Amino acid sequence: MSDTSKPVIGIIGGTGDLGSGLAKCWAAAGYRVLIGSRSRDKAVALAPELGEGVEGEDNVGAARAADIVILAVPFASHDATLNEIRDVVQGKIVVDAAVPLVPPKVSTVQLPEAGSAAKIAQAILGENVRVVSAFHNVGATKLHAGGKIDCDVLVFSDDKDARNAVIELAGAVANRGVGGGVLANSAAAEALTSVLIWINRTYKVPGAGIAITGLEDAVRA
Repeated sequence: MSDTSKPVIGIIGGTGDLGSGLAKCWAAAGYRVLIGSRSRDKAVALAPELGEGVEGEDNVGAARAADIVILAVPFASHDATLNEIRDVVQGKIVVDAAVPLVPPKVSTVQLPEAGSAAKIAQAILGENVRVVSAFHNVGATKLHAGGKIDCDVLVFSDDKDARNAVIELAGAVANRGVGGGVLANSAAAEALTSVLIWINRTYKVPGAGIAITGLEDAVRA
């Protein structure tokens, strides 16, 4: 059953591998989750498979009804999707999980001219949206396996409160969220995704992740 004290999460691209995996984990942790898709019917059909508290909507409907919006779409659809939801996310936290992968060389770092997908998101959405960047290095296969995945999640934002809110969300799907500083630093995590893809292919592993050491007694900043 969803906990009404928790924020409602809207996942744009929620029928994809990453989006549906995140939805499954957050629903298991008691969050109400709206999965958005270009096809509302597709989202409505998938929602019951992801757990109690998951509902289907179209992208705009999910973004409008959510307290925190997660963007989990391929980079090829990134800008168009942001423009689609821009008007209904003003004043909200939008978490950009998009990675600027350029097929076929997805194991080679190819950051956009703007520096990162997250910086593009902030420019499109405007200063009234609290953009956070996170969940780039989380393996969708492991999310669908059930339970928390054994990795840390780096979280970036120029807004400290928004960053801390997403660090808490990350703790429901992985070992913990770790603040990585301002939004510009997201370029490091976005680039790291290509490195992890290379590691997966080279070492024949299903989803390499990252862990930040030395934080056992640290106080969150």
